[in-house]
Amino acid sequence: MSKKVLILAGDAVEALEIYYPYFRCLEEGFETTIAASSPKKLHTVVHDFIGWETYTEKEGYLIEASASFADINPEDYDGLIIPGGRAPEHMRLNEHVPAIVSHFFEADKPIAAVCHAAQVLTTVREHMKDRQLTAYIACKPEVEALGSTYVSEPNHVDRNLISGHAWPDLPGLMKEFVKQVNGAKVEA
Repeated sequence: MSKKVLILAGDAVEALEIYYPYFRCLEEGFETTIAASSPKKLHTVVHDFIGWETYTEKEGYLIEASASFADINPEDYDGLIIPGGRAPEHMRLNEHVPAIVSHFFEADKPIAAVCHAAQVLTTVREHMKDRQLTAYIACKPEVEALGSTYVSEPNHVDRNLISGHAWPDLPGLMKEFVKQVNGAKVEA
């Protein structure tokens, strides 16, 4: 039976942070569902680092979300991916998202969180105390407000929580995520 992966997304999700994991999961043979507030074509954005103090943003490709957060039963999935971009600031307001994310912490299933995904993790504060993760540097205050330790590395693994700083760090993040979804456990 093939493994199942859930990707939480919304409009303004960073293009590389959803497309790279989505295609990597398909390549691995994982049944992969993209969920959003409603089933629809999502608008992605392209963030780039071109010498500004922050990133720039351009319109990206469209990608299909085939399920709504309300219709997701997280018990059906073996792993969770939370991409960044601006989508997390809106996704975290959805009433169904905290229960979905909490399930993966409670069941000790792999969670890949990249860039601004830390904003979604603010909805599950009870699971974040004393955890370590990396995120886009602008999310460091959210990470620390959760009682977590911000790690200044491109990727970091804290048990089932696999975090990445931004899209350039996706190869390492996805390598660890795939390994964990396929059954490799990380020591506590």
